[in-house]
Amino acid sequence: MTGTQRRKRLPTEERRALIIEAAGRLFGDHGYDATRLDDIAAAAGVTKPILYRHFEAKQALYLALLERHRDDLGSFAAAIPAEGSPQERLRVVLEVWIAYVEAHPYAWRMLFRDTGGGPEIQAFRLAVHARARAVLVDMIHSLSEAPIPPRELEPLAELMRMGMASLVLWWMDDPSISRRAILDAMSRVWAGLLSDRRASEPRLGFFEAL
Repeated sequence: MTGTQRRKRLPTEERRALIIEAAGRLFGDHGYDATRLDDIAAAAGVTKPILYRHFEAKQALYLALLERHRDDLGSFAAAIPAEGSPQERLRVVLEVWIAYVEAHPYAWRMLFRDTGGGPEIQAFRLAVHARARAVLVDMIHSLSEAPIPPRELEPLAELMRMGMASLVLWWMDDPSISRRAILDAMSRVWAGLLSDRRASEPRLGFFEAL
């Protein structure tokens, strides 16, 4: 191929997807403030004018990534099988979630490590966190073997949201930890949360348990 030959023209949506993926990697690695549009264009293999045809500014591109992640969150609850034991159904949805983490690691870095971007982006991050809590409330409600008081659902969802985020961020920093170990650890915690221990375990007062 000679230098005078034109680059292959990609369909608009395919080129947009390449830009978004490149931007996600750079935002995840370097944060909003340290990522330049020139770097994103180079990583996506496009010129800066072409990038501007898809996104009017760096903020718009960052928000598009957060918006895509927010919209994807509903797919996790939708992945819960209608049949099977609670443990089997739980394992399926955790497998789906961990596969998503592997495909989109930048999302967790953008949401939990990056603090740049100003008030509008920070407000959108908070909205994504709220959406994630709502999805986890639905999962807890759908999979729990015992009724959980409504007042506890959102706090439990927040506990699981932050715990799972911290776990995968740690995993990204130390990939020597096996995927199986991450899944087994999450399954153990979720199973403890969702199981009904009342029928098999006596209730103990605080001092009796010590």
